[in-house]
Amino acid sequence: MRGIAAGTLLFAILSVASTTNAAPLSPAPAAPASKPAAAPAAKTAPAAPCHTTGTYDAWLAAFEREAMAQGISKATIAAAAPSLTFDQKIVYIDRGQRVFSQTFLEFSGRMAAAYRIQRGQQLIQANAATFARIEQQFGVPAPVIVAFWGLETDFGANLGKYHSLSAIASLAYDCRRSERFRAQLLDALRLIERGDLTPEDMIGSWAGELGQTQMMPSEYNQYGVDFDGNGKRDLIHSVPDVLASTANYLHGLGWKKGEPWLTEVRVPANLPWDQADLSIQLPRAKWAGWGVALADGRPLPADNLPASLLLPMGRLGPAFLAYQNFQIYLQWNNSLVYSTTAAFLATRIAGAPAMRHGTPPPALPFEDMKAMQGMLARAGYDVGKIDGFAGLKTRQAVKAMQVKYGLPADSYPTAELLACMRGGG
Repeated sequence: MRGIAAGTLLFAILSVASTTNAAPLSPAPAAPASKPAAAPAAKTAPAAPCHTTGTYDAWLAAFEREAMAQGISKATIAAAAPSLTFDQKIVYIDRGQRVFSQTFLEFSGRMAAAYRIQRGQQLIQANAATFARIEQQFGVPAPVIVAFWGLETDFGANLGKYHSLSAIASLAYDCRRSERFRAQLLDALRLIERGDLTPEDMIGSWAGELGQTQMMPSEYNQYGVDFDGNGKRDLIHSVPDVLASTANYLHGLGWKKGEPWLTEVRVPANLPWDQADLSIQLPRAKWAGWGVALADGRPLPADNLPASLLLPMGRLGPAFLAYQNFQIYLQWNNSLVYSTTAAFLATRIAGAPAMRHGTPPPALPFEDMKAMQGMLARAGYDVGKIDGFAGLKTRQAVKAMQVKYGLPADSYPTAELLACMRGGG
């Protein structure tokens, strides 16, 4: 999930859910056949914005020489060779990733479902001794790990169907992200060299993510842990290895032991809404002084623990205090909707009550959201991609425009703001 592609389970759901608003399939390069299994698809694509030069066979031969120069043995390369085929389908998927435009309430309603909460709690009980060791060693609590486990592969039930070596090699050969995936392919071979996996084991997502919490080979190499003591770091079959490696990864990203990550709260009708921003951290005592309370109405602890007020659907929707550990979620996946859902699911698995939905205004339709982004960009704001999705940069720009028009600056794009922008005031 780390900035390359959605996890196996999530990608399948998002691809179906967002088809209506999808952009047309971006062009992909036609690739020459190499081994028999690598014949390119018959489908013809338009000219690509970048140009992949040379045959796949020539590219692969050069890559194999590079791998040997980096210390990967001929035996490992020979073992991997039958799987190092070109797959045009993978390139088409990569070029045609669809826009994810579900709201937080829509997405969390599907992904933080009751069965996933109950199953997560059952798995924590079933693996209690393992989780106790993990928290002692890495400082990451069980609900946090289990929430990612559930979101990425439904607790290991859906690891993917693609041959990882072929998928990564195809993306390394393609011009669009060649250097990134070339490095991943070298690390995939190192997993084989070390004896962690065989090429036949390496079945995962279309972008090469492996295991029950969907790690790229570089993450697998850096953070994989042999927690069952059998000499292998097996994130496909070994639950102890999966859980400990996930905790090690989160620890490596900076997880702070013993600190919270997300707390649902109630907000008053009036608040300095422009302070509701993940880039702004204030002591909980400050939020309490402004009338922010726990979700059940009890007072917020009036201490100095820094927290940001997160309003994923604006001031009338759900509200959360997000702590420093929430930033780790955004490093796992920089989608605010995914990260907030993962953090919320972890609180539910830990025993938090169901969320208060509030009464947020309807989300802007896809084309209206793109229109707003275009207007913001023309006004000089950095919104990132104009893609119909209100990411963090777009929300920052929305807040600035809300301030300009005297609207509550809660960073949530609405039809009211769009009307103001179109009307010029």
